[in-house]
Amino acid sequence: MTATILVVEDEPAVREMTAFVLRQTGFEVLEAEDEGDARNHLANTPPDLILMDWMLPGTSGVELTRELKQNKLTQDIPVIMLTARGEEDDKVRGLECGAEDYVTKPFSPRELVARIKVILRRISPHVSDEVVMAGPLTLDPMTYRVSIEDTVVDLGPTEFRLLHFFLTHRDKVYSRSRLLDGVWGTNVFIEERTVDVHIRRLRKALQPYGADGMVQTVRGAGYRFSEQATA
Repeated sequence: MTATILVVEDEPAVREMTAFVLRQTGFEVLEAEDEGDARNHLANTPPDLILMDWMLPGTSGVELTRELKQNKLTQDIPVIMLTARGEEDDKVRGLECGAEDYVTKPFSPRELVARIKVILRRISPHVSDEVVMAGPLTLDPMTYRVSIEDTVVDLGPTEFRLLHFFLTHRDKVYSRSRLLDGVWGTNVFIEERTVDVHIRRLRKALQPYGADGMVQTVRGAGYRFSEQATA
């Protein structure tokens, strides 16, 4: 599952170079030169991670990050601060506003990409390209392939995303609304019962292999994925 990175940087050369490196690595990239651009992207296409410049026209990346972390719609989006400020007090201030990491300019593109991948693996594992497994079940995001003991399972695109989310968030209970946000996105307006339809389709695809019981209904709460399949 390709992760989307929002680069908020007012210096065109730095923004374009950063975006180029990220696209070459395989990320989807959104670019914003100021606070207004950033807010538009956040409203229309919420990213999986934000690279936030400290100094922006009209505001600061620190203040914008603090505001995003106080908003329930954006508080879970990880932020990496990009800045020429290298003093310890500045780093502490950047982290205290809610940023997950801090990179000082000029930075190594390889180091930046490595830091992004570490944060995404920790906070948003469902957007990673790493193969995930649960018992006999294997899902490969790169090849868009699901198999059970070397037999390929035929899944539709939504069921694939739903299974990937479950595999990277196993043993946790998620409500229909939380699954809608995690699988469909926060800017998609569909009924919560749509989740039930795709859960049934996912179970039907897994049933011939005895794996449908891994997708479990938690009455009154939502759904959970567990390797310990129920009957």
